[in-house]
Amino acid sequence: MALTLRIVTPERELLDQEVEEVTAPGISGEIGVLPDHITFLTMLAPGRLAYTSGGKREVVAIFGGYAEVADNVMTVLADGAEPVSEIDAEAAKREAADAEKALGELDPTTPEALAALRALGQARARVAAVSDNS
Repeated sequence: MALTLRIVTPERELLDQEVEEVTAPGISGEIGVLPDHITFLTMLAPGRLAYTSGGKREVVAIFGGYAEVADNVMTVLADGAEPVSEIDAEAAKREAADAEKALGELDPTTPEALAALRALGQARARVAAVSDNS
């Protein structure tokens, strides 16, 4: 029996295909999903989502969101997501360094600090996805 993985962002449907397994960045740690997994709903942290389809491993950067597993369908409603093929590794590293620097210079109670923290999470997710796919 196969597992269907659907990844949807506010901008697009990124993926809808049968896969053998999925690992994703849950807020309490990495989660693994195989066919016939128990039904659950969880929040996702920024990070890398990896899946195997046709014996080939693929990686996507996820910027947070939710994942639901029910009836052999894993639906990821992501705040944002990018496949590795769309990520510039060097730009992602620079973005992470810039976001870390900006975060260190801001008052942590300001909205700007929250925006910098979000940018840092997204940049780190891109870096993790690219590094995992090397």
